[in-house]
Amino acid sequence: MGPLQGLKVLDVSRYIAGPYCAMLLGDLGADVIKVEKLKTGEETREIEPLIGGDSLFFMMFNRNKKSVTLNLRDPRGQEILRELAAEADILVENFRPGVMEKMGCGWETLHELNPRLIMARISGYGHEGPSSDRPCFDAIAQAASGLMSMTGPPDGPPTLMGTTVVDHATALHTVLGILAALQARNTTGRGQLVRATLIDSALSMLMTAIPAYQLLGEEAQRFGNRDRFGAPSNSYVTSEGARVQIVAGGDTRFARFVEATGLSHLEADPRFASNADRRANVDALEEEIEPWMCSRTANEVVEIMAKFSVPCAKVAEIADVIADPQLRHRGQIIEIEHAEAGKIPMHGFVTRLSETDLSVRHPIPTAGQHTAEILSEWIDYDRDQVAALQSDSVV
Repeated sequence: MGPLQGLKVLDVSRYIAGPYCAMLLGDLGADVIKVEKLKTGEETREIEPLIGGDSLFFMMFNRNKKSVTLNLRDPRGQEILRELAAEADILVENFRPGVMEKMGCGWETLHELNPRLIMARISGYGHEGPSSDRPCFDAIAQAASGLMSMTGPPDGPPTLMGTTVVDHATALHTVLGILAALQARNTTGRGQLVRATLIDSALSMLMTAIPAYQLLGEEAQRFGNRDRFGAPSNSYVTSEGARVQIVAGGDTRFARFVEATGLSHLEADPRFASNADRRANVDALEEEIEPWMCSRTANEVVEIMAKFSVPCAKVAEIADVIADPQLRHRGQIIEIEHAEAGKIPMHGFVTRLSETDLSVRHPIPTAGQHTAEILSEWIDYDRDQVAALQSDSVV
């Protein structure tokens, strides 16, 4: 039984940020109902590769949910959504601003129907301002926020990160807002509107870029795998061609690094006397380090650095991650059932609680799998009513 047991969530979102947010609520114990398009389900169900006729992409963001299909272009489908919202604690949506209002399901309408409802609205640029009506995805937010300009090799182009970090960050900020709104509701008895945007979430990851530019006139640079604040911190090639990532910036870690490598002459070299000196002379520093790295395997380097408490890891391929004994020990790769595809391996639960831990209570749903069940349990529709709506292509 998770800590959010008993809470009802309507997930009216698509793609990543909204579905991941709702999935996290489901992992925490909430009853999550995913509202999808009639017949085909959410668009991401068609993204390849497909396993058992369903998309692996979709599966990664939709465990611990039940699925209802609704024709939200039909006024009767919109009315059913309002009826479900009247019974819900939380609604998550990420339509373009104005779409929910056109369906008669905007905040004012739903708040009047259900004053305890918490409505989480995820958008690209927000619901107001000159860019609010523009479409936005993770890659667009990375570009518009400056994240791309900070990412990649110094002599290469601005580069997208290897995964949808902005979508994931936005989902986490939305969950944080929802939990805060739930706590406020415990005091006031009233729900409220929670808003999160991709662009704001991206800005939250810029570190010192904004004040450094405004106060010092410094444009954020691309450093590849180097740390922008300390040296030596980079990925180094080892004897078998694998790479290890080491973070040895700062005087204390650098001293341990020197002890680990036996390169004692580095401490006597005035070019490397302080962290600022090492950053200024990082090319020369790495020329001194690279021969030591190239004479040892990645595993040897990792074990030596661990012995001296220097942060270090092999740059893992996905096969290495799957076989990692630490991740296996902590149950961070789990298997989720899918009706057609069988067992699907995926990431586990990041947050763990000692008394009300997270769990898998529902497998990945097929589109519309629970429509009749939810219409009956939530809003008392009988079998004949559901059959009539199905005949009219409303559900």
